[in-house]
Amino acid sequence: MTDEIGQIGINPSSLFKTQHIFEFAKQLDNRSVHSIWIPESWGREAFVMLGAIASLTNKIKLGTSIVSMFSRSPATTAMAASTLDNISKNRTIIGIGASTPVLAENWHGIKFEFPLKRMKEYVTCFKSISSGETINFDGNFFRLKNLKIMHPSTRKQIPVFLGAVNSGMIDLATDIADGIILYLRPLDELKETVQRVRSMASKKSKDFEISCVFITAISNKNPDLARTRAAKTLAFYVAVGKYYNEFLSGHGFKNEVELITQDYQINGVENIHKFVTDHMLESLTIYGTVEDCTRSLKRFVSTGISLPILQVNPVKDNSESISDALLLIENV
Repeated sequence: MTDEIGQIGINPSSLFKTQHIFEFAKQLDNRSVHSIWIPESWGREAFVMLGAIASLTNKIKLGTSIVSMFSRSPATTAMAASTLDNISKNRTIIGIGASTPVLAENWHGIKFEFPLKRMKEYVTCFKSISSGETINFDGNFFRLKNLKIMHPSTRKQIPVFLGAVNSGMIDLATDIADGIILYLRPLDELKETVQRVRSMASKKSKDFEISCVFITAISNKNPDLARTRAAKTLAFYVAVGKYYNEFLSGHGFKNEVELITQDYQINGVENIHKFVTDHMLESLTIYGTVEDCTRSLKRFVSTGISLPILQVNPVKDNSESISDALLLIENV
């Protein structure tokens, strides 16, 4: 890859079949790809997937993008992260986020409240436990006393990235984390956010990874289907993601968000993608042929992000979509 793009990460969409993700990971490990990121919602469990991928690969970094702080205690996440880090020979990156009220409450049975304050305690506890220290912590959400992980990572610190939408979580990420994971930020707004994050991180004199995940749909044979796939994925996140819905409504896409939300509440997800405009797609996603996607990726990288992560969505055929994604990687 050229210096113009630099490092790149891949996030295989949950729409891929498990075996295809394993094959994708092996192919990525043989290329100059920084990391593979496994999402978690109500489908696959991230650490099991990454453990399997660790056994199939040798070089690529392994990230969670993201696991919810409402789905596990800090100790459980620290044990999972340390185990994965030892299995993979120190290739782990832990992406943690608040996720959504629906998943926290209706899936995990945990009341979604005070996400910012909870996250600060969560990461503090996670870092202490995963470093191998004896944990003594008396907070508002977590009270942990006089215990120590039996099998810590062989390195002192496992990198922690925070998934962030709103300004409070962005500020917290630059304060306590090693990186940030952004998502669904319009191009112009992304430039402003990256400048702000870089300025705050530089004041703390620390290396800080600014990553951003982009909905990606690549097809040389069927670019129109790639557009539809990108629009469907984007519309789904707008419809079900409270924070993304509110954020995009307030950042240039109020009309599109209202139409998507109204139709979703009446008719479900089937046709809500028809309200996604070309302007909305081009501002937020990467789609089309390999050449189209290369241009879009370069445009997003020009905002100053240090790690673009492509959330690759299968367009028609899993294997064909993987092949097209690999062509894109070779092209940039």
